[in-house]
Formats: sequence, C-alpha cells, structure tokens
Amino acid sequence: MKNKSCCAASRTCGGVKDSANENANQGREATIQIPNQKKIRRNQSLVELPGGEFFMGTDSKIGYSRDGEGPRRKVYVKPFAIDRYAVTNKQFQEFVKETGYVTDAERFGWSFVFHLLVSESVKKKVQNVVQDTPWWYVVEGAYWRKPEGPDSTIKRRLDHPVIHISWNDANAYCKWAGKRLPTEAEWEYAARGGLNNKSYPWGNDLLVNGKHQCNIWQGEFPKKNTKEDGYLSTAPVNSYSPNGYGLFNVVGNVWEWTNDWFTTKHLIEDVIENPTGPRNGSAKVMKGGSYLCHQSYCNRYRIAARTANTPDSSTGNIGFRCAVDME
Repeated sequence: MKNKSCCAASRTCGGVKDSANENANQGREATIQIPNQKKIRRNQSLVELPGGEFFMGTDSKIGYSRDGEGPRRKVYVKPFAIDRYAVTNKQFQEFVKETGYVTDAERFGWSFVFHLLVSESVKKKVQNVVQDTPWWYVVEGAYWRKPEGPDSTIKRRLDHPVIHISWNDANAYCKWAGKRLPTEAEWEYAARGGLNNKSYPWGNDLLVNGKHQCNIWQGEFPKKNTKEDGYLSTAPVNSYSPNGYGLFNVVGNVWEWTNDWFTTKHLIEDVIENPTGPRNGSAKVMKGGSYLCHQSYCNRYRIAARTANTPDSSTGNIGFRCAVDME
C-alpha cells in the first residue's frame, strides 16, 4: 500500500511554523511545574491488566511498512493499568483550573483545524494551510477550550476527548494525575483486548452486523463525510462498544500519544520484554487513528498502525489516555 501522509499535521510541516515562535517551547518539559499532584485512585476509569506475551505489529500487506508497523514480533509487558477512556474536556478543564497550565497551542497562538469544521467567519481570517494536506487550516486562537477557533466552545462536549493536546501537554496532565503515558507496547496490548492477529479491537471486519464500531470517515475524503457512524468530528469517549478489556475508542475518534520516541527499527528477539522505544528522538509515537481516517487515504485506524508527531504539535484530532504502574 502506498504510504500516504497520516491525518494529523505537525508544526514542522508545510512551512507553517512561525519563526517568531520557533523557540517558544525550548526547555518546555524541564520548566513544567505541576502542583497538587493527585494520588492514583483505583476506580472505574482505570482498567488493571495482568500483562503477558502478545504479538505486536503486523506483516499484513494492508499496513504501512514505512511506518514501521512490522515485523510482527512477540512482546512481553508487565502488569499495568490504563484509562478506560481518553481524557475528556471536563477532566482537562479540572487540571487547568487547579494548575493554571497553558498548553502549547495557546503558547504558539494557533493550532491545526480540519477545514470542514471551521466557521465561515473564521475561515475568512485563515492565512495559512498545510501545503501537502490543505484541509488542515492554521487557525489563530484554536486550542482545547476553543477547538474550532475563537467562536467555538466545549460547553456541550465536556464528555468528548480533549483535543489540540501536544505530547508536552499530555505528559503534564499525567504527572498532575499521578499517572503517565503508556508505552507503545502497553497501548497496543491494551487495545487488542486479548485478541491476537486482528486488525481491529473487535476482529477483522470493519462493520459488525452492518454497524459501525468506531468513529472514522465515511464518504469522499476530504470533501464530504456522510457521517454514517453518527459523527463529523469527535464522539463522546464512551461511544460504541468497549473491547475485550473494557477500553473504549482505542481506534478512531482521536490519535493517542504514547511515551515512546518514534523509530521504524525494532528489536528482533525471541521475546522482547517491556520495550520503551529509543532513548531519544525528534517525534513521539501516536496510535489509534482518528475521525479523519479513511481507507482511501489514511487506513491507520488498525491496532498495529502508528504514526509520529513532534512533542509540541497539536491538532483537532489528537488526544491521549493515561496509564500507571501496578504495584
């Protein structure tokens, strides 16, 4: 399959990164201070998993080999817990209220918004789009609280996944919550829900009895979304049926950050134990695809699919969920 660009833009793409803001996030992670760190509570938001061996990645021809989806390899992960849902607008709002945290999108003054979601008044003010993917508009004033720009709100979307979240932002939230971002291996183990060698959390067929199982694009991308699954943009985090481990929306809806630096070169051993990715890099791994993924363009709503983005990048289809170590 031709390796087409993924459906999440980067601050470094298309020449849109403003030189005036080029250094806005230098030393960002080191300067983050998170007061009132919460103690982890064992509640319905966390699913405790026993860990063990599973097959990670895929050698399937429908995958993107250049993304490093393969080779399919046996991996062991130790016991851990992971959020049942992606972090919501309501949860992130509580974090900001307690800490005064300012996201990367706010610091830069803009974020990427999909063109069909932008109002006509905001569209008139758009001056930049991503050259290779012109459906991504650079919208001044777009951030988690105003996801489509200054004239938008999250008041009726508090149960939707928070978006316009960079890796830096997600990492800061996790620290505040007493959690952490999952490794890519943990994320994939959890997303598979106990199934091996399946494309999706529920099996190999995209539809089950003619019903949609996740929030992705239907119609002609990027011009018309027929919304057969019910949504043009994000869906509530508890939409559709959970996987075998009780996790919701691990594919579709929003891309989810992991803790790993991105690489396409993987260890090849009999069993790879608790992989955490390279020690350093320029981009972090994202998993799960989003509401913009479509078979004709970005078939990355499969469990093995992956992509990368810079830690300061934010778009209207990137969110996250947290994990914790099991004591």
